Amino acid sequence: MSLENKSQELTPQRIHAMREQAASVARNAYAPYSKFFVGAAVLLETGHTVTGCNVENASYRLTSCAEQAAIARAVAEHGAHIRIVAVAVANADAAVACQPCGACRQTIAEFAEGSCRIFYPGEKGEASECTLADLLPSSFSSSSLT
Repeated sequence: MSLENKSQELTPQRIHAMREQAASVARNAYAPYSKFFVGAAVLLETGHTVTGCNVENASYRLTSCAEQAAIARAVAEHGAHIRIVAVAVANADAAVACQPCGACRQTIAEFAEGSCRIFYPGEKGEASECTLADLLPSSFSSSSLT
């Protein structure tokens, strides 16, 4: 299934399902140090949704964020030419804000346009959304290398 009209396919029902998938996979996170259990659901242009959760490590720098885990899984399952349409992020404590970190924003940008929609819990746990361009107005890209 291809999402020819991406905005039309991002119905309230689909967004709700993505939020639910992210919240569900957050329960599988391995976060013994921070106790911050995060899940992500990534919607691909093909219509597939792929999930991931954070996996911490005692050597903190080796921690894998939920968004990065979902994107790595998407590449492994669907190939290196994936395109991301939307990302939903959730944490086990729904009353705490949870936006993608800077590294995750840059990772999303590798596979998405600035119009990619990001869904996340806001400051009081309310359903919030923005675009990738809102979160990362000046991403580093392959054009930065020339």
